[in-house]
Amino acid sequence: RCGSPPTTTTTTTLRMAEGGGGGGVSMPGMPGEKMSKEEDDEVQWDLFKRHHAKGSWRGTWTSYDYMGDVVDSTIASVNLNLDDEAKSAEHSHTFVTSSKVSDCQTCFDSTETKTLPVATYTPGDLRKARYASVASVTGPSLLRSGAMSTELALTHGDGRVRVTFQHAPVWEKGIEPGSCPPQGLKLFRTTVSREALRPGPPTAESEASNPPPRGDPKFFRPIPPFFWHKKWAGTSWTWGPSTGDRGWRIEEMDEMDAWHGRPTGDHMGVWSMRLPGGILVQCPRVFTGGEAGLCRLAWLPEDDAPPGTAEDGDPARLLRAEASVLALEPVIDEEEDLLLGFYPPSLGSLRCDVLRKVGELEDASMLKKLMEMDKDDAVAPVKEAAPQVPQPPPQPSAPAPAAAKGSAPSSEGVTKKEGGDKGEEPDSGLDAIRRSLKF
Repeated sequence: RCGSPPTTTTTTTLRMAEGGGGGGVSMPGMPGEKMSKEEDDEVQWDLFKRHHAKGSWRGTWTSYDYMGDVVDSTIASVNLNLDDEAKSAEHSHTFVTSSKVSDCQTCFDSTETKTLPVATYTPGDLRKARYASVASVTGPSLLRSGAMSTELALTHGDGRVRVTFQHAPVWEKGIEPGSCPPQGLKLFRTTVSREALRPGPPTAESEASNPPPRGDPKFFRPIPPFFWHKKWAGTSWTWGPSTGDRGWRIEEMDEMDAWHGRPTGDHMGVWSMRLPGGILVQCPRVFTGGEAGLCRLAWLPEDDAPPGTAEDGDPARLLRAEASVLALEPVIDEEEDLLLGFYPPSLGSLRCDVLRKVGELEDASMLKKLMEMDKDDAVAPVKEAAPQVPQPPPQPSAPAPAAAKGSAPSSEGVTKKEGGDKGEEPDSGLDAIRRSLKF
């Protein structure tokens, strides 16, 4: 399950939005009607040509281990070249095997490369690849080593981000590996590549000397964490085996669907990594049978256009890809009740969101919320009373002379109490109670 589109309106087509993005390919058929295989093959081929088969994608392939440490880095290119009639495409990889840097101004640097063919694609035969708007997923595929590979990619302008997740078989603690079928597939390597249709792989130095124009991504730029928390709107392309391709228009995104704002994922079973340049990747730490896992890629390819420029007013972009993967589905002999093996891993769903910033979130600042909480919980200051000086104890007085018989008592030395006259106690209601008890 790839997640339900929030507050959406279904559409029959997804047309390219102003400035790129949206897919640019019409989906034939009526709303809610699944396309035929011929129509689906045509749409997939058009998406492949429009967003991917555009030449040599040069970049640096950086591999990370389970702890997020860099274990390898390779300069290479993914070559996707169409023939003259655009009826087939050749896929190959070119690796830099060695390079020499010249130390004089009149000489040139030299590199030695090696090209390896991968596959040939034709309409209706894109192997394990699936396309949705500007996103693609290749796999899940089983490698010769027994590991499972799943690749996600997002394109924008002359650049794209590609990430490959590799999960290997694992067993529970205390069980000898290989003594029984694997009990899970654990992530052991993630490869992220920033690629562009440029003379060389994008680097911080090349982008500083030759800044990309508006519409092309700038990979090496600072992205504050709060840039992810905005109001986003746009289009969404979803695919499922039973529903086929669907188009949605996202007018408002609720908090549950804004997974790009939760860098550590939705639960402890998510492996995630946020990289410079506005890249976020997420995938399951371990795949187990009977449960689908979500592989995700989010990318901020462009910020708001600088004020005062010709592009002033062009908002920031957010691209998201999400693929649901099923693995370790058991094949059981019902008669003998035995586990015969596992079905090959399969793609459960695919979703691509092409979004633009439409405003700022209200009450999104945690600092502001904390300040308001402190303000609500604050106790009003109490005005302190002046300290009282202790009075000396009263001195004993001489006994008053006895009053003469029949004379009125003197009022001196008699203290009147509040609520009564002539030194009487205030009426507390006791007399009324006594009178009532006499009856």
